[in-house]
Amino acid sequence: MTALTIDDTIETIKKELRNQTTVPYFGMGIFEGTKTKEGEQMPYDSDSMILMMNNGRAMSDRLMFEYSRAAMHLEQRRGVDYIQQMMNWIYTKEFDPTQLQKTILNMQPRYIIDTNRDSKIQELLAYEPHTLIIGKSRILNNDYRYEIFEWDMEDQKYFQVEEEALDDAKKILFKPMGTPLPEPSFVISDADYVDWLTEAMGGFAVPSVLKTYRKTKKYLFLGTAFDRDTDRMVANELTLDLEGGYFINDQPLTKKEEKFIEKHNLELLEMSLEEFTKAFV
Repeated sequence: MTALTIDDTIETIKKELRNQTTVPYFGMGIFEGTKTKEGEQMPYDSDSMILMMNNGRAMSDRLMFEYSRAAMHLEQRRGVDYIQQMMNWIYTKEFDPTQLQKTILNMQPRYIIDTNRDSKIQELLAYEPHTLIIGKSRILNNDYRYEIFEWDMEDQKYFQVEEEALDDAKKILFKPMGTPLPEPSFVISDADYVDWLTEAMGGFAVPSVLKTYRKTKKYLFLGTAFDRDTDRMVANELTLDLEGGYFINDQPLTKKEEKFIEKHNLELLEMSLEEFTKAFV
């Protein structure tokens, strides 16, 4: 893709975000280069997530393959509460939102998918009405794998609502893998993902309103990678009935990634996320 064509594509993406035909889809890679106020690197890929979970120490090759596997190992050794508290500790550290998050929110998309586990987009939305969907796993009393909250701007807090609240929602933030707010809850271990994906394939992880709304939408995948089965399966379930979209990536693609991109009719922009951000903002 030539520079001129890339510039044209980026301008098209901006228009589609503003007219709500393309949905922003944030992944961990947006935090590459993001440091906490104490100077720690925020997790931006599987390896950095594992290092953060394990006090900076690498784990065995088998566990280093994917962070959900490493989280499962820690959960088995120390319990579910430990790994949930670990995620909350990581994602309540003080750090600034990325420029990409701020720029895209300024374009006023109605629907945002954020597979990260931080609360920065929620903080950026604190002064406008929005509805929050939080993904859940291993719920005992029903099949649904989400809870829905509305933001009370006056009291600056969330309150839980029924699914009908999504009908008239002006802005929807979907955090399928969890968030610290309003209560810490995270999908992180293999067991979490197996449960969430099993119910997702049965239709229980996405509210019905979104199943209608998302038809023929495009998606802008930012900071995502499709070289692991988990990430591909989550993206597939969240974007059913898509028209296509855009994948920002400058790394060599695996055969599985190529197949995913082709199957989902994604246009590959061969540039780093840093380069894309500079061209986009």
